[in-house]
Amino acid sequence: MAEEKRDYYEVLGVDKSVSDDELKKAYRKMAKKYHPDLNPGDKQAEQKFKEVNEAYEVLSDKEKRARYDQFGHAGLGGAAGNGGPFGGFSGGMSMDDIFSMFGDIFGGHSGGGFGGFGGFGGGGGAQQQRRYRGSDLRVKVKLNLKEISTGVEKKFKLKKYVPCTHCHGTGAEGDGGAETCPTCNGSGTVIRNQQTILGTMQTRTTCPTCGGEGKIIKNKCKECAGEGIVYGEEVVTVKIPKGVAEGMQLSMGGKGNAGKHNGVPGDLLILVEEEQDPNLIRDENDLIYNLLLSFPTAALGGAVEIPTIDGKVKVKIDSGTQPGKVLRLRGKGLPNVNGYGTGDLLVNVSVYVPETLNKDEKKALEEMEESDNFKPNTSIKEKIFKKFKSLFD
Repeated sequence: MAEEKRDYYEVLGVDKSVSDDELKKAYRKMAKKYHPDLNPGDKQAEQKFKEVNEAYEVLSDKEKRARYDQFGHAGLGGAAGNGGPFGGFSGGMSMDDIFSMFGDIFGGHSGGGFGGFGGFGGGGGAQQQRRYRGSDLRVKVKLNLKEISTGVEKKFKLKKYVPCTHCHGTGAEGDGGAETCPTCNGSGTVIRNQQTILGTMQTRTTCPTCGGEGKIIKNKCKECAGEGIVYGEEVVTVKIPKGVAEGMQLSMGGKGNAGKHNGVPGDLLILVEEEQDPNLIRDENDLIYNLLLSFPTAALGGAVEIPTIDGKVKVKIDSGTQPGKVLRLRGKGLPNVNGYGTGDLLVNVSVYVPETLNKDEKKALEEMEESDNFKPNTSIKEKIFKKFKSLFD
């Protein structure tokens, strides 16, 4: 079983609202951290380096990012991760990006790089204060073929964490309830010095006093106990596009649980399930209907009704129609989720042979049996043989 892919935003350590510049900075930071030249022989770092490149390849491309935001990994259709020794630089990376990244690694770019081993990547100044992210919510939605063919709006009543209205999400009681952290002076990080054989190494870590927020709450809100969030509910309307399929996951940014202290809200993830249709079988964008003809209709021809998504349609049956014939009703299938055309309705023809006959029926068939018209000709035999043989190829 293939390993489940991690969320691309999580891989790069960014939120869904991240700007292009912030995305590029996060990518360069992660690529530098896991670069194979800096982690020789470390297979895990090499794998993470590939994962980082794959994530940036998708998120730096506006079209791919939009599909990923809506459908997750299922919406990419193999568009990400184009190989190469480092997982591919193809998706939106310019040569300037590549050289600037290597400049950072080997000390040839502003910001220090190795800096004589005095602070690995430490020239970037103070880091951003930490913001809590709310957890994602997951719901399931069951759709019939009609809803899948046209798209549909669904409403969900969600029980979830929402910002506290009393403190407006700050977690503090009143205006003076929070103050700047005295340990990190509001930066959210502290620098630690460590002696090594190469000299003093500096590392920047999360402030242990404020947990990276840059402030501490002295007087906690009475309604939320200083968390900034309370348990509530919200009605969310989800627009489901046409053409979705079983197992696809849609995403609505910011509709999950609220983050503590006015943090970043999580996402609402909608898992698509399909209702089984009593007549039609789905095969990607095509639909299949198994038509069982009576023996006289197959022999004499006629008109039959075929069920479709939009109701029944009449289809002409030619005289002498053989079992196994497939009729194609073009455009009567499902639309492609990415907007690339519409599938067909395939009608598989079978012929019902009576299991019981009365005396007159049996006599009539016995008389017909001697007719050459009731004996299969060579071309029919060859067609049946080829079709049977193809099942085993």
